[in-house]
Amino acid sequence: MLPVTQEKDELDSLVRKRIRALRVAQGWSLEELAGRADVSQSTLSRIENGQRRLALDQLVTLARALDTSLDQLVENATDDVISSPVIDAAHGLMRWAVKADPGLSVVRRRMTEPPPDSPARLRAHPGREWLVVLSGTAVLLLGNRHFRVETHQAAEFPTMLPHAIGAAGGPCEIMGIFDRDARRGHQRGDGPDAGAPHDRGAPPA
Repeated sequence: MLPVTQEKDELDSLVRKRIRALRVAQGWSLEELAGRADVSQSTLSRIENGQRRLALDQLVTLARALDTSLDQLVENATDDVISSPVIDAAHGLMRWAVKADPGLSVVRRRMTEPPPDSPARLRAHPGREWLVVLSGTAVLLLGNRHFRVETHQAAEFPTMLPHAIGAAGGPCEIMGIFDRDARRGHQRGDGPDAGAPHDRGAPPA
Protein backbone atom coordinates (compact mmCIF):
# COMPACT_ATOMS: atom_id res chain seq x y z
CA MET A 1 0.00 0.00 0.00
CA LEU A 2 1.36 3.42 -0.97
CA PRO A 3 1.94 6.12 1.67
CA VAL A 4 -0.91 8.66 1.68
CA THR A 5 1.33 11.50 0.47
CA GLN A 6 2.72 9.45 -2.42
CA GLU A 7 -0.75 8.26 -3.42
CA LYS A 8 -2.05 11.85 -3.36
CA ASP A 9 0.88 13.04 -5.51
CA GLU A 10 0.30 10.25 -8.03
CA LEU A 11 -3.42 11.06 -8.27
CA ASP A 12 -2.59 14.76 -8.64
CA SER A 13 -0.24 13.96 -11.53
CA LEU A 14 -2.82 11.64 -13.11
CA VAL A 15 -5.54 14.31 -13.01
CA ARG A 16 -3.25 16.79 -14.75
CA LYS A 17 -2.41 14.24 -17.45
CA ARG A 18 -6.10 13.50 -17.93
CA ILE A 19 -6.93 17.17 -18.41
CA ARG A 20 -4.26 17.51 -21.08
CA ALA A 21 -5.15 14.18 -22.76
CA LEU A 22 -8.85 15.07 -22.92
CA ARG A 23 -8.03 18.50 -24.33
CA VAL A 24 -5.75 17.03 -27.00
CA ALA A 25 -8.33 14.34 -27.85
CA GLN A 26 -10.86 17.12 -28.56
CA GLY A 27 -8.31 18.87 -30.77
CA TRP A 28 -8.40 21.98 -28.58
CA SER A 29 -5.53 24.35 -27.92
CA LEU A 30 -4.82 25.68 -24.45
CA GLU A 31 -6.55 28.88 -25.50
CA GLU A 32 -9.71 27.05 -26.64
CA LEU A 33 -10.13 25.02 -23.45
CA ALA A 34 -9.29 28.04 -21.28
CA GLY A 35 -12.07 29.96 -23.01
CA ARG A 36 -14.57 27.13 -22.53
CA ALA A 37 -13.63 26.78 -18.85
CA ASP A 38 -13.46 30.54 -18.25
CA VAL A 39 -9.91 30.44 -16.90
CA SER A 40 -6.83 32.19 -18.24
CA GLN A 41 -4.58 30.36 -20.68
CA SER A 42 -1.61 30.76 -18.35
CA THR A 43 -3.59 29.29 -15.44
CA LEU A 44 -4.58 26.27 -17.52
CA SER A 45 -0.99 25.81 -18.69
CA ARG A 46 0.27 25.83 -15.08
CA ILE A 47 -2.44 23.35 -14.05
CA GLU A 48 -1.41 20.93 -16.80
CA ASN A 49 2.30 21.37 -16.02
CA GLY A 50 1.96 20.92 -12.27
CA GLN A 51 2.95 24.50 -11.47
CA ARG A 52 -0.40 25.43 -9.92
CA ARG A 53 -2.34 23.75 -7.12
CA LEU A 54 -5.48 21.92 -8.21
CA ALA A 55 -8.51 23.75 -6.83
CA LEU A 56 -11.87 21.95 -6.55
CA ASP A 57 -13.86 24.75 -8.20
CA GLN A 58 -11.50 24.80 -11.19
CA LEU A 59 -11.64 21.00 -11.51
CA VAL A 60 -15.45 21.11 -11.58
CA THR A 61 -15.37 23.79 -14.30
CA LEU A 62 -12.72 21.94 -16.33
CA ALA A 63 -14.59 18.64 -16.07
CA ARG A 64 -17.73 20.31 -17.40
CA ALA A 65 -15.80 21.98 -20.24
CA LEU A 66 -14.22 18.63 -21.15
CA ASP A 67 -17.64 16.93 -21.19
CA THR A 68 -16.84 14.61 -18.30
CA SER A 69 -17.65 14.45 -14.59
CA LEU A 70 -15.54 15.38 -11.60
CA ASP A 71 -15.70 11.76 -10.41
CA GLN A 72 -14.26 10.50 -13.70
CA LEU A 73 -11.61 13.20 -13.74
CA VAL A 74 -10.30 12.29 -10.27
CA GLU A 75 -10.97 8.53 -10.40
CA ASN A 76 -8.13 6.65 -8.75
CA ALA A 77 -6.22 4.50 -11.26
CA THR A 78 -5.17 2.12 -8.47
CA ASP A 79 -8.66 0.59 -8.33
CA ASP A 80 -8.76 -3.10 -9.19
CA VAL A 81 -8.75 -3.72 -12.94
CA ILE A 82 -9.38 -7.47 -12.90
CA SER A 83 -12.47 -8.96 -11.28
CA SER A 84 -13.82 -12.49 -10.91
CA PRO A 85 -17.41 -13.56 -11.53
CA VAL A 86 -19.88 -14.49 -8.82
CA ILE A 87 -20.93 -18.10 -9.42
CA ASP A 88 -24.58 -19.08 -9.02
CA ALA A 89 -24.25 -22.86 -9.24
CA ALA A 90 -27.95 -23.45 -8.59
CA HIS A 91 -28.92 -21.64 -11.80
CA GLY A 92 -25.71 -22.23 -13.79
CA LEU A 93 -24.95 -18.50 -13.88
CA MET A 94 -21.75 -16.48 -13.93
CA ARG A 95 -22.34 -12.81 -13.07
CA TRP A 96 -19.97 -9.84 -13.25
CA ALA A 97 -20.54 -6.38 -11.80
CA VAL A 98 -19.72 -3.45 -14.11
CA LYS A 99 -17.88 -0.85 -12.03
CA ALA A 100 -18.43 2.00 -14.48
CA ASP A 101 -22.15 1.92 -13.78
CA PRO A 102 -23.43 0.08 -10.70
CA GLY A 103 -26.77 -0.20 -12.47
CA LEU A 104 -25.30 -2.59 -15.06
CA SER A 105 -24.94 -6.32 -14.58
CA VAL A 106 -23.32 -8.91 -16.88
CA VAL A 107 -24.61 -12.49 -16.93
CA ARG A 108 -23.33 -15.57 -18.75
CA ARG A 109 -25.92 -18.28 -19.32
CA ARG A 110 -26.14 -21.72 -20.97
CA MET A 111 -29.59 -22.68 -22.29
CA THR A 112 -30.82 -26.03 -23.55
CA GLU A 113 -34.57 -25.58 -24.07
CA PRO A 114 -36.48 -23.52 -26.65
CA PRO A 115 -38.38 -20.40 -25.62
CA PRO A 116 -42.01 -20.79 -24.46
CA ASP A 117 -44.55 -21.49 -27.17
CA SER A 118 -47.30 -19.42 -25.53
CA PRO A 119 -47.35 -15.62 -25.89
CA ALA A 120 -48.93 -15.50 -22.43
CA ARG A 121 -45.61 -16.64 -20.94
CA LEU A 122 -43.68 -13.68 -22.33
CA ARG A 123 -42.91 -11.03 -19.71
CA ALA A 124 -42.29 -7.29 -19.91
CA HIS A 125 -40.70 -4.87 -17.45
CA PRO A 126 -38.88 -1.52 -17.56
CA GLY A 127 -35.28 -1.46 -18.75
CA ARG A 128 -33.03 -2.38 -21.63
CA GLU A 129 -31.08 -5.55 -22.39
CA TRP A 130 -28.14 -6.40 -24.66
CA LEU A 131 -26.95 -9.93 -25.35
CA VAL A 132 -24.45 -11.75 -27.55
CA VAL A 133 -24.56 -15.44 -28.46
CA LEU A 134 -21.22 -17.02 -27.56
CA SER A 135 -22.01 -20.44 -29.05
CA GLY A 136 -24.94 -22.18 -30.71
CA THR A 137 -28.09 -20.41 -31.87
CA ALA A 138 -30.63 -18.61 -29.72
CA VAL A 139 -34.25 -17.76 -30.45
CA LEU A 140 -35.46 -14.37 -29.24
CA LEU A 141 -39.19 -13.74 -28.99
CA LEU A 142 -39.90 -10.03 -28.92
CA GLY A 143 -43.53 -9.00 -29.00
CA ASN A 144 -45.01 -10.76 -32.01
CA ARG A 145 -41.60 -11.10 -33.73
CA HIS A 146 -39.31 -14.13 -33.83
CA PHE A 147 -35.52 -13.75 -34.24
CA ARG A 148 -32.74 -16.31 -34.68
CA VAL A 149 -29.53 -15.02 -33.13
CA GLU A 150 -26.50 -16.93 -34.41
CA THR A 151 -23.08 -17.33 -32.80
CA HIS A 152 -21.31 -13.95 -32.45
CA GLN A 153 -24.48 -12.04 -33.31
CA ALA A 154 -25.88 -9.59 -30.74
CA ALA A 155 -29.34 -8.29 -29.94
CA GLU A 156 -30.42 -5.20 -28.03
CA PHE A 157 -33.99 -4.36 -27.09
CA PRO A 158 -36.18 -2.50 -24.59
CA THR A 159 -37.57 -4.94 -22.04
CA MET A 160 -40.92 -3.17 -22.01
CA LEU A 161 -41.64 -5.34 -25.05
CA PRO A 162 -42.86 -8.82 -24.02
CA HIS A 163 -39.86 -11.10 -24.52
CA ALA A 164 -38.24 -14.46 -23.88
CA ILE A 165 -35.18 -16.29 -25.18
CA GLY A 166 -34.25 -19.95 -25.55
CA ALA A 167 -32.05 -22.35 -27.48
CA ALA A 168 -32.58 -23.41 -31.09
CA GLY A 169 -31.67 -26.95 -32.16
CA GLY A 170 -29.26 -27.60 -29.31
CA PRO A 171 -27.56 -25.89 -26.37
CA CYS A 172 -26.47 -22.28 -26.70
CA GLU A 173 -24.57 -19.90 -24.49
CA ILE A 174 -25.26 -16.19 -24.18
CA MET A 175 -23.71 -13.20 -22.46
CA GLY A 176 -26.23 -10.58 -21.42
CA ILE A 177 -25.90 -7.03 -20.10
CA PHE A 178 -28.84 -5.62 -18.16
CA ASP A 179 -29.38 -2.06 -17.02
CA ARG A 180 -30.67 -1.38 -13.50
CA ASP A 181 -34.35 -1.56 -14.42
CA ALA A 182 -34.00 -4.74 -16.48
CA ARG A 183 -32.02 -6.42 -13.71
CA ARG A 184 -34.68 -5.51 -11.17
CA GLY A 185 -37.34 -6.85 -13.50
CA HIS A 186 -35.57 -10.22 -13.62
CA GLN A 187 -35.00 -10.28 -9.87
CA ARG A 188 -38.74 -9.81 -9.25
CA GLY A 189 -39.48 -13.17 -10.88
CA ASP A 190 -41.93 -15.33 -8.97
CA GLY A 191 -40.81 -18.76 -10.17
CA PRO A 192 -37.91 -21.07 -9.25
CA ASP A 193 -35.77 -19.37 -11.91
CA ALA A 194 -36.17 -15.85 -10.50
CA GLY A 195 -32.90 -13.97 -10.90
CA ALA A 196 -31.73 -16.39 -13.61
CA PRO A 197 -32.60 -14.56 -16.83
CA HIS A 198 -34.19 -16.71 -19.56
CA ASP A 199 -33.39 -19.96 -17.74
CA ARG A 200 -34.06 -23.08 -19.82
CA GLY A 201 -36.46 -21.26 -22.08
CA ALA A 202 -38.49 -19.82 -19.23
CA PRO A 203 -39.71 -16.26 -19.77
CA PRO A 204 -37.75 -13.54 -18.06
CA ALA A 205 -39.30 -12.02 -14.99
